[in-house]
Amino acid sequence: MIKLLKNLKPYTLLIIGVIGFIFFQSLSELYLPTLMSDIVDIGVVRGDINYIIRTGGRMILFAVLAMLSSVLGSYLAAKVATGFGRDLRTKVFSKVESFSLEEFDEKGTASLIIRTTNDITQIQRLVVTMLRMFLRAPLLFIGGIIMAVSKDAKLSLVLVVILPILSLLIFWVAKKSMSLFKSMQIKLDKLNLVLRYTNRGRFFV
Repeated sequence: MIKLLKNLKPYTLLIIGVIGFIFFQSLSELYLPTLMSDIVDIGVVRGDINYIIRTGGRMILFAVLAMLSSVLGSYLAAKVATGFGRDLRTKVFSKVESFSLEEFDEKGTASLIIRTTNDITQIQRLVVTMLRMFLRAPLLFIGGIIMAVSKDAKLSLVLVVILPILSLLIFWVAKKSMSLFKSMQIKLDKLNLVLRYTNRGRFFV
């Protein structure tokens, strides 16, 4: 997988853009609850309508900026994944063209078709997920802990109990998903092989 990700080097500037937009989106989403608490703790308690309006306006502004950052980040991430998939398909096609007849028989036509279509599509989705979720999640995780501790250190101790449980659950789901994904790939190869022979039979009939 690391070898595949080396093909992302031509898209370094776009990836930096994605990171920047996701970083700003995460900060905005973390800042919104703080503004909401200020409205309740200061505006509502003091009965300061002007403060509530001003803070509410800031919330709308940051919400709009977070939405724009999300859209632009998703666009750039999709552009990176699309270019990456195009380059990868070109390299796979060039490699397959150099195969001998023995290598074709060893790999199988059905398997090669799946590798150049479905597998690369799955890798594209992984790239988008990595650029969108794998970068955003740590920022929200760290920022959320900092915000929770700054607001109420004692109450934030609840995270000490919840986080290990969530980590184990995520690890279990990921492990289960990988085994199911591998079995699905094998079945896709077999399905493609059956469809090829079925279509070939109809053609000759």
